Amino acid sequence: MKKFILIFAFLITVVSFAQQKRDLKLNKDTNLIEVVYYHDNGAVSQTGTYTADGKLQGEWLSFDTAGKKVVSGNYDNGKKVGKWFYYTNETIKEVDYSENAIAGLKESEVKESGEL
Repeated sequence: MKKFILIFAFLITVVSFAQQKRDLKLNKDTNLIEVVYYHDNGAVSQTGTYTADGKLQGEWLSFDTAGKKVVSGNYDNGKKVGKWFYYTNETIKEVDYSENAIAGLKESEVKESGEL
């Protein structure tokens, strides 16, 4: 049964990101599938984990083609939770999620030193 669930999770991943190169690895300690997606230029596009039944779980990070972080956030059983951060050159948007819905939004300007 476990093999079936892992194969099912893998197939979901393949369908979801069919055009992107990826690496998958089962973390036996957490029983989560760790995944890294890559841009066409070889730079990391996204990192995160899936549950055995294919739901997004834990911290996910997204990067642009130059390797700069553009999004960071957390999933719980496939739903966005807590604070998510969306980065641009000029701003950082902080979005609070509750039950997979936006509960709050805050925007900060990035100073020239790269700080808020």
